Amino acid sequence: MDESQLPVELSRLAKAGNMGEESVIPRMDGMPAVGRWVEVDERSLPSFFVVGPPRTGSSWLHEILSAHTMLPTPWKETRFFDTHFHRGLKWYLTHYEASQRNGPIGEVAPTYFASPAARERMMQTVPNAKIICVFRNPVERIVSLYRLKRAYGWIPWSFEEALVRDPELMESGRYVSHLKLWQQSFGKGNVLASIYDDLRENPQGFVDSVVDFIGVSRFRLAESQCGLVHDSDRMTQPRSYYRTRSARIVSEWFKSRRLDRVVTAFKRSALRKFVLGGGRPFVQPPIEISARLYDQLRPEVDELEKMLGRDLSLWKLPQAG
Repeated sequence: MDESQLPVELSRLAKAGNMGEESVIPRMDGMPAVGRWVEVDERSLPSFFVVGPPRTGSSWLHEILSAHTMLPTPWKETRFFDTHFHRGLKWYLTHYEASQRNGPIGEVAPTYFASPAARERMMQTVPNAKIICVFRNPVERIVSLYRLKRAYGWIPWSFEEALVRDPELMESGRYVSHLKLWQQSFGKGNVLASIYDDLRENPQGFVDSVVDFIGVSRFRLAESQCGLVHDSDRMTQPRSYYRTRSARIVSEWFKSRRLDRVVTAFKRSALRKFVLGGGRPFVQPPIEISARLYDQLRPEVDELEKMLGRDLSLWKLPQAG
């Protein structure tokens, strides 16, 4: 299959998805508070959010919590509070199937962490929500986030270029700065600051602390669930950045209009391998760039160490090997 066939194949998948008539909620300019768009029972809104930052085990945590809470379906992230807020609460709530309610309602949404707009909108809409942040060695996390963005066609640049041209990479590493803002907005008692190292070393203890915080009865992890934390080590660069980027944009267009069967059909088709991965493997950033990042982020790590009363010395210098 060559690139010229991509639009034709996507069209075929759209028809196979039996989309029917598209239903779009019109934008209502001048209505800043989502609660003014439609009356909604507060009990139908999420009571907790895992806000990231990205690449801190959010996909794993989503899988673990999905059997014990009500999370969006069929996709992990709605991107409502940072990207699709103009679509209104009615659009947002279509991601939650009332017939499948099991425990409290929540969302695992790592892109919200460094988004002032998302935090402000959440404060207006769900002011009593509980917020969970998970912090990881910031340099390792930035490298992992870069690989994800590059693999999925979000950015075309080298790692060094991306550090300059993609603000999210560094902004999402300002842990203490954003943690304080979440605490100011929702109250310190409603914000849980967790450590990714705990998730890797003691997943049962990590999950116990999360479910205690959100009000879910403790449960035992299966042995198979303890080693499924997703990371970027196996990711590769795309064969064609433009092909991957085009497919991602089309996929997100379908998802934003709740045409989920189309995206599911795409993921199950041979097209997925055609547009995702298959390129050169990622290499470790040059040591001088890593060293510079550790220096830049050290003040945030030092302050987080004090706030949490945790020894984070392994996050302050590159580790041998």
